[in-house]
Amino acid sequence: MDASDMGLDLEKVLLTEEQIDQRLTQMAAQIDADYAGQNLLLVGVLKGAVMVMADLSRKLHSQVTMDWMAVSSYGSGTKSSGVVRILKDLDTDIHGRDVLVVEDIVDSGLTLSWLLANLKSRGAKSVEIAALLRKPAAAKVDVPVRYVGFDIPPEFVVGFGLDFAERYRNLPFVGTLAPRAYQS
Repeated sequence: MDASDMGLDLEKVLLTEEQIDQRLTQMAAQIDADYAGQNLLLVGVLKGAVMVMADLSRKLHSQVTMDWMAVSSYGSGTKSSGVVRILKDLDTDIHGRDVLVVEDIVDSGLTLSWLLANLKSRGAKSVEIAALLRKPAAAKVDVPVRYVGFDIPPEFVVGFGLDFAERYRNLPFVGTLAPRAYQS
């Protein structure tokens, strides 16, 4: 799927596929350097982080293990609800492990703040965050994100794993929707 497949639903492309690829390559190089010789566990946050986790992990030169969690603070709307639910928990015991949470976006910070506390309470050696996108102007709580792909304005975005009502996740870029897309 590309921009032309969206028709009138696309308002603008915010980050191109090439920009995302280049930044993930840079992030992977820094992660490799920071975790050299360590037993790193990547924890992808479903569903949004699937694309980021896949592309970022393939760019790493270190051996890593992966697991997934599904937590939700969004409904079908465009704003975070602030209420966190675990929909799928980890299969891996993280006690004593270095954990890197891989996220698509840090918006209000409410979900990630809760998730960090939850993972730390399980005895992880360290818990850090890698996020493709961060919206500093939308932050309600301060969450320390160690690896940030791009800071973006407080707009609702789709693509590269991010959705609106489960649509548009498979776009290879990040963009904004035209108002008509919210009504269809």
